[in-house]
Amino acid sequence: MRAGIVLVTGWLAVLFCAGSVQAAEAARGVPDSPTQTAYLAEQLRKDPVYISDQLPREVPRSTAPDFAREARRLGVSTYVIVLPSSSFGAEPSAVLAGVHDRLGRKGLYVAIGDTGIDAVQTYGVSLPGAEDASRATLYELAYDATPREVFRHFVEVVTSGHAHQRAEQARAASEDDPDGPPSVHTDRTDRENQSFVTGIAVTGIPLTALLITVYALQRRRVRRAAAAAAATGGAESPSAAGGVRVPATRGGAKAVGGRTTAAGGKATVQGGKQAEGGKKAGTGGKRTGSGRKGTGGRKGAGGPGPYPRERLLPLLAAAAVLGGLIAYTATQVFDDTTSGDGSRPTAADMRGRIDRVVDGLRRDPLYTDPESPPALDAAERAHLRRRLRALDVPVVIAAVPSSTDDESGGNRELLAKALHTRLRRDLLIVLADPGSGSIDLVNYGTRVDDMYLIDRPRDLSYPQSTDPPLGPRLDQLLTYVSKSPKAKAGHMPYEPPAADDPVEEKALPGLFTGDFEPGLVIGTFLAGLLFGLVAAACGIVRRITRRRGTANGAPGGARSPAPTEPSTAWLRRNARQELDALTAALEPVAALPEDSQRRAWECLDAAALLIDGDSDGRIDADATPAALACAIVLARAGRTAIGEPDAARFVCHRNPLHGVAHKRVQVPPEGGGKARTRARSLPVCEACRLTLGPVLRLRPSGSARRGAHAPYATLPGPLAALGDGTEIDQLTRDVREYFGVH
Repeated sequence: MRAGIVLVTGWLAVLFCAGSVQAAEAARGVPDSPTQTAYLAEQLRKDPVYISDQLPREVPRSTAPDFAREARRLGVSTYVIVLPSSSFGAEPSAVLAGVHDRLGRKGLYVAIGDTGIDAVQTYGVSLPGAEDASRATLYELAYDATPREVFRHFVEVVTSGHAHQRAEQARAASEDDPDGPPSVHTDRTDRENQSFVTGIAVTGIPLTALLITVYALQRRRVRRAAAAAAATGGAESPSAAGGVRVPATRGGAKAVGGRTTAAGGKATVQGGKQAEGGKKAGTGGKRTGSGRKGTGGRKGAGGPGPYPRERLLPLLAAAAVLGGLIAYTATQVFDDTTSGDGSRPTAADMRGRIDRVVDGLRRDPLYTDPESPPALDAAERAHLRRRLRALDVPVVIAAVPSSTDDESGGNRELLAKALHTRLRRDLLIVLADPGSGSIDLVNYGTRVDDMYLIDRPRDLSYPQSTDPPLGPRLDQLLTYVSKSPKAKAGHMPYEPPAADDPVEEKALPGLFTGDFEPGLVIGTFLAGLLFGLVAAACGIVRRITRRRGTANGAPGGARSPAPTEPSTAWLRRNARQELDALTAALEPVAALPEDSQRRAWECLDAAALLIDGDSDGRIDADATPAALACAIVLARAGRTAIGEPDAARFVCHRNPLHGVAHKRVQVPPEGGGKARTRARSLPVCEACRLTLGPVLRLRPSGSARRGAHAPYATLPGPLAALGDGTEIDQLTRDVREYFGVH
């Protein structure tokens, strides 16, 4: 009996002592830290969405209502845990299983890390496609998607009803494209590229349009008359000015003679000497460079002057408006202002972890992060607490991880400063990362030899793979601290730089900054280059077209039928164009055969005699329609002679404006009679060979009343000889004789 009483009394004493110790520990506020799963389960019991306070820059805790709103679309109870990916460890699904066991509630459990969805588990509910949606989200979204965007995409895939198909398609696409899907957000590098492209477009496109437009309008001014002539038988002219351009020399060709025109319009022979040493007595006066004003021997031969300013100003204004529209369009296309999802952390979000750690350190000098896998077991925690209480130096240990997404931006010195500011006492702060195992010491005012602490525990700061776990290394560090020599005065560390503002960190620079100005310069250069290429291509096309037209014996290419009763304005315009074209073709004299040079020069000289009697490089005001038509015929024959001399012998006798004649037809005599009973063989063009066209009819003079046209063969002048089939060579001789030039 006595033995039983003693035994019961002893057990009661042991139980009383153990309870007293536990009560004393509880009274001192040092209960052991809860496990990770227990802590997370307790948080989910309060709110089905738990967001870690360690990610305020990427996932502020204030965005929890957005996650809850998306979760309600799934139609089942959903529990979302957002932690740093390192906090889930190697088996995120095991963490979810432990949380479910602690929480004891049915539903969908989703573990989201800072890189995406880490695990999805269903307990007691049916949600088809949840696993496939997780895989589809992994393949379909780029790496820069935020956890909120990842969860939103996951919900969209689940509710689409095609989660499995999308997962398979996304997996196949990822195998074909190793670079993965395009980025979700615009980063600073992308914004620099956008600014550069915008600068190129703002100057390059309007300037290119302006240069090409001015070039086209200038070409239109030069070719305006030629374009009209192209529809009625004209030829392309290198100048649209009112002059008749004649080359300065004939390259050694024989001169026909010299002449002058008297004031009354009557021509007399001034001289008939031949120029043998390069000097030529021209058929229209001296054909030297000083004999005619302007380039190539005529006044204004260079074509129209610069584009008129009064017409250029509207084009400049239009280019400026176009540049403004491009800039405005760029602001609408590149409208991103941040590289994140638009969430902005509040002040409470940024201080959430500091509040949690400071509250824990006020109750216990050893604080271990409840969101992370335990790096210290219960025995190690108890041993470290005893060591901390035994030190004569105030030391606290905070075993919390660090990342660039936390409030300090991953700066451990800033974290230590924030803890010291809140604790408001001198102490030695030890920061231990449970994930990497690194240890940092920051001394705030304690009388400890800092050089000793820097040199001795250096091997503890950056652990190697062969080093012991975090617990023994922290114990060794406290041993160093206990043996550290005392300093004469407390030490305060240097002020660490402030962390980047989370909003400014995500903000993108303006579109018209950075590389925008270099883009303007490059755009100007590219506009000039593109304009040069366009102008060169147009020049090549024109040259090829001109050469083909000359080689085919058809100046200016294929033409519509010439008018039967041309007006005086039409004749003057085409005479000017044809002589300019012939002059341009004769400029490379050395490249032409001698026979071609001779016939072409004779045609040009004869044409100049007909319409440029005063040798001033312009068509005479009193030039008759017959003279103008004869000049057109001679100029076209001269151009034909350049490519094919033999083809320029005859022109169509029905209408000389039809061009060269390759065939002859038997034409019955007009009026009949006994004196002329035989048909004549006269040259005709190809069209008149099939069906004789109407005869060319001209006004007797430029001042005749409208409609007073007569057959050209009845009008005075050399042109009438073509009605009898006269050759071009004979026509040129007739012209010289008509004007008394030999």
